[in-house]
Amino acid sequence: MMGTLGVHETLDLHEILTFKNLCVTKSALMSKLVQDDELKQILENDAASGYQEIQQLQGLIRAGRPVL
Repeated sequence: MMGTLGVHETLDLHEILTFKNLCVTKSALMSKLVQDDELKQILENDAASGYQEIQQLQGLIRAGRPVL
C-alpha cells in the first residue's frame, strides 16, 4: 500500500491544485496590467514558480493514485 494516496489525500491535493491554478492565473493576468516594472517582475516570478508547483502537484496526484 506504499506509494498510494487515500481518497481524502487526493481530494486535498486537488483543492490545493485548484487554488494554485487560480493564483497563477491571477498573477499572470495582473502582470500584464501593472505599470510598475518591479511589481511586474514580482508577478511574473510568482506565476513562473506557481507553474512549477502545479507541475509538482500534478506529479504527486499521478504517482499516488488513490485506492478506492
